Amino acid sequence: MATCRFCDTPLSFALVDLGEVPLANSYLSTDQLEAEEPRFSLKPLVCEECFLVQVPEWESPEAIFSDYAYFSSVSRHWLEHARVYCEHIRRRLDLGAASRVIEVASNDGYLLRNFVRAGIPVLGIEPARNVGEVAVEKGIPTLFEFFGEELARRLLLEGGPADLVIANNVLAHTPHLHDFVSGIAAILGPQGVATLEFPHLLRLIEETLFDTIYHEHYSYFSFSTVREIFRHHGLDLFDVEELPTHGGSLRIYAAPVDAERPVSTAVEDLLARETASGIRDLRAYASFEARVREVRDNLLRFLETEATDDRTVLGYGAPAKGNTLLCYCGIDSRLVPFTVDLSPHKQNLFLPGSHLPIADPQDLVEARPDHVLILPWNLKEEIMEQMQIVRTWGGRFVTAIPQLEIHE
Repeated sequence: MATCRFCDTPLSFALVDLGEVPLANSYLSTDQLEAEEPRFSLKPLVCEECFLVQVPEWESPEAIFSDYAYFSSVSRHWLEHARVYCEHIRRRLDLGAASRVIEVASNDGYLLRNFVRAGIPVLGIEPARNVGEVAVEKGIPTLFEFFGEELARRLLLEGGPADLVIANNVLAHTPHLHDFVSGIAAILGPQGVATLEFPHLLRLIEETLFDTIYHEHYSYFSFSTVREIFRHHGLDLFDVEELPTHGGSLRIYAAPVDAERPVSTAVEDLLARETASGIRDLRAYASFEARVREVRDNLLRFLETEATDDRTVLGYGAPAKGNTLLCYCGIDSRLVPFTVDLSPHKQNLFLPGSHLPIADPQDLVEARPDHVLILPWNLKEEIMEQMQIVRTWGGRFVTAIPQLEIHE
């Protein structure tokens, strides 16, 4: 029987069964289409002791993240999110030329470039060499390694402690929670601060955001659970912010317990709200699967009707979350002939499972579909503005989550 990766409690309660699906970021080339795709059970389990929601480690991080298709700089929205954060944290912590900033999962340097421009020394840690080399070309020092306590202690000896450690949308991507968080504790200076962003489990449950579940996301956190994990490693969460990113995320602020930083009222407020929601009670999870099925049925009904009436639906985006949605719903090119994506690193490949071709957005314009299904629904405003030409021929945008919505 599987056991919780934090507290070792045996796991038996399933949040939802999303079937046997391929890895969400395992995009295919033309010559791979005929080969059998590895598929793994996607059934997140809820720990009845600490309430960490988690999927088993079917594939290692080394196999998933050493060559990666996601480049953060593609999204204008995400670039602005990073810029605003950097300005805020630079002022809050009074960072300057004598400071040391380390980002774990630094991707293509989209965030650290803001500190470089301000003259603040940085180091990026990015295991995906194909992505990290883009950061190096921008003048951002980058290590191509996975982060953990061993690397943290080496960095401490080589360059001293960090004043700020940043880890955005990576805590969920490691199955080795203890090693990762102990690494943060090891590299922080006595008054150092770590900030981490990750999707909020409470929002996932309340808004049926099941497409944010995929194998690369090993864990799903409530604030109360992540606080327990960090305390286990001598780190105190002294502040928290609720963010709109990814349908609802948290930004937590951690520091060594001995730093005795004042705790924001936001911490107790969020803990109280989570308690009131029942997030640490299995009954809060009981209706989730039925709501997931309803989302699936509504989307399939819409797509089948459009196909019957000879109206075309094309996709926009090739995100990991879209692959969970398409695979769970059993959608293929009969219902959605192809999708498009701005990233040249995904164009001319095929989505895992559904095998939808990924084209350039200009191909969508030339096809003039009746509807555009936005797969990265968290960026729908940016995408509808970017693709407003769709409206000139009477086309409309559609999102399926948290519920089917046609945007006039």
